[in-house]
Amino acid sequence: MSRTPASEELILGGEPRVDLLPPVVKSRQKSKALRRALGLGVVAAVVLVSAGVALASWQATIGQEQLAEAQQRTTGLLAEQTQYIEVRQIQDDVDLSIAARQVGASTEVDWKTYLEEIRAVLPSDVTIDTVDIKAASPLVLFEQPTAPLQAARIATIMLTMTSPSLPTVPEWLTELKSLPGYADGSPGSIKRSETGTYQVDLTLHINEGAYSNRFADSTTTEEK
Repeated sequence: MSRTPASEELILGGEPRVDLLPPVVKSRQKSKALRRALGLGVVAAVVLVSAGVALASWQATIGQEQLAEAQQRTTGLLAEQTQYIEVRQIQDDVDLSIAARQVGASTEVDWKTYLEEIRAVLPSDVTIDTVDIKAASPLVLFEQPTAPLQAARIATIMLTMTSPSLPTVPEWLTELKSLPGYADGSPGSIKRSETGTYQVDLTLHINEGAYSNRFADSTTTEEK
């Protein structure tokens, strides 16, 4: 009895089987199965692409609808704004007037009241003959001193006064320091007239403390 190779197993009493199909048939079967698998893959890809296109189209449609709604709301808001354009114009005019008033009065000094305060400080027998005021304006800054240690000022008041007795100008200047906005003062000439009275020239420099600030608290209509 001869030994069979390891690759050929000896089976006793088994059912005899023989594969009579040629290799070509088996190859065709494998090709057919492969084509079927490829066809299913293509169909799945087409379905996925179609679903993606449909989803993108749906999202685009939703976006267009939302855009149309937003444009419609914007148009409605613009239409409502046109109803109040005259009111808005009036508000702008009022705001402009308030701003112009603030600028125009920014350098305002109540000179009548200020001169009354000067008169109240001076001796009762002293009379003010002439007053010359040079002040800043909203458009032109007041000229500032160039000498050192001189205070900043927004106006200069030059007074010519008459005193029946020899004036004590240093005492006057000391009293004038109580005035609001007083920066400094300097005496000018003192002359004795033929009638025995004395004519005194006095120069006062005034700073921002003298501003009346009448409209400093004014606000625009929007701030109100």
